[in-house]
Amino acid sequence: MEGSDLKEVSAHMDKSVEAIRHELGTVRTGKASPSLLDLVKVEAYGQQMPLNQMATISAPEPRLLVVSPYDPSQVAGIEKALLTSDLGLTPSNDGKVIRLPIPALTEERRKELVRVTHKIAEEGRIAIRNIRHEANKKVQASRKSGEVSEDEMHRQLKEIQDVTDRHIKVIDEMLERKEKEVMEV
Repeated sequence: MEGSDLKEVSAHMDKSVEAIRHELGTVRTGKASPSLLDLVKVEAYGQQMPLNQMATISAPEPRLLVVSPYDPSQVAGIEKALLTSDLGLTPSNDGKVIRLPIPALTEERRKELVRVTHKIAEEGRIAIRNIRHEANKKVQASRKSGEVSEDEMHRQLKEIQDVTDRHIKVIDEMLERKEKEVMEV
């Protein structure tokens, strides 16, 4: 495994970390954030479309999201998608924009969301470890075929472990920040 292979492993792990960052961003906290609606899909023009491609989403106040559809005829469809999403928010519209008040989270709901964030982070750690496992298999295979020495194999395995540890540390830090955000009253 050369430097370019190690870069490839690191890049692959970076993608996993980025996916976890995005997924953690969709977990609801007590504050209004446009990213809460990232996963909402709307039935429009005969297909499922992401809400953020159909409307501007803003948070003018800490506990309010405002969805301004580009096409006013889609207000009803967007409202229906918000009602059927698992966000538990109740939209209200004036025919032009949809307002989504964000209620304060109960202690029980906060704890449930912390469990969800832990699960997302653990999925990320597993993805990183799977990438490490594949990279280690490649290094061990190159040792068996005689391409690298025993010492070189151990050096490469250590480099892979170092990259793995750095990426897992990033996931742990993201989890810690998100947990504080969720538990903040």
